Amino acid sequence: MSAPLAFITGASSGIGQALAARYARAGWRLALVARRADALQAWAAAQGLGPDRVGIYPADVADTDAIVDAGRRCIANQGLPDVVVASAGISIGMDTAERADLDVMRELLAVNNVGLAATFHPFLAAMRARGSGTLVGVASVAAIRGLPGHGAYCASKAGVVAYCESLRVECRGSGVRVVTLVPGYVATPLTAGNRYSMPFLMAPEAFAERAFDAIAAGRSYRVIPWPMGVVAKALRLLPNAWYDRLLAGRGRKPRRG
Repeated sequence: MSAPLAFITGASSGIGQALAARYARAGWRLALVARRADALQAWAAAQGLGPDRVGIYPADVADTDAIVDAGRRCIANQGLPDVVVASAGISIGMDTAERADLDVMRELLAVNNVGLAATFHPFLAAMRARGSGTLVGVASVAAIRGLPGHGAYCASKAGVVAYCESLRVECRGSGVRVVTLVPGYVATPLTAGNRYSMPFLMAPEAFAERAFDAIAAGRSYRVIPWPMGVVAKALRLLPNAWYDRLLAGRGRKPRRG
C-alpha cells in the first residue's frame, strides 16, 4: 500500500493500456477500468501483475452511476489515488443530415465529456481534503479545429480542453493539479479505420512515455508529439477561407455501419 496508485479508464486497449503499462513499470499500483473485466484480467496476468498491484473495476464510462461507483470502490479497496487518468473515449464519424448520427453525437458526448467528469467526481473532494492529487484529461488535437465528418468528436474533445481548464482554475491553491493531454495521431483501434493521412503517427507506448513525464511534471497542457502541436497552432492561425480550401476533399472519419 506504500506504492502510489494510478486510476486509469479505458485501460483495456490503446492509450489507456499503454499508460497502465508505463505506471506498472514505474512501480505504481493500478486501478483499471474498462467494460470488460476479462480483458483487464488477461492483460494483468500477461504483465505478471497480481491483485496486490492491480484492482479491476468493470464499468461503462457512458454510465455515470457505474463509473462513479467504480471510483468509490477503488477508494474503499485500494485507497485514494495519486493520479486519475480519464483516457476512455470513442471516435465515430457523423453526418448531420443523417438522423441516426444525432444519436452518435449524444453517445460521444456521454463518453468523452460526461464520462470524463464522472471519472473525476469520486476523487475530487477527497483530493482537496488531502491537499494533493492529479487529474488527467485526455483530449486530442482534433479539439483545435473542426475536421469534416468529425464534428461530434471534434466538439467533444474541444469540450475536454475547456472543461479541464475550468477545473484547473477551480482547483488552484488546493494542491490538486489538472493536466490536459492533447495527443496527435496514435496507432490505436480508434485510428485504425481512418481514411486519411496521419502525420507524426505514434505508437501508444511512445505516447505513454511522454505522457508519463508530462503528468509527473504537472504540466497543465501538453500536445504529444510536440511537432503536431506546431502544426495544429499553424492551422488555428489560418484564415477560415484558406483552412476550408485546405480541408476540401479530405477523407472523412467512417460513420457507424
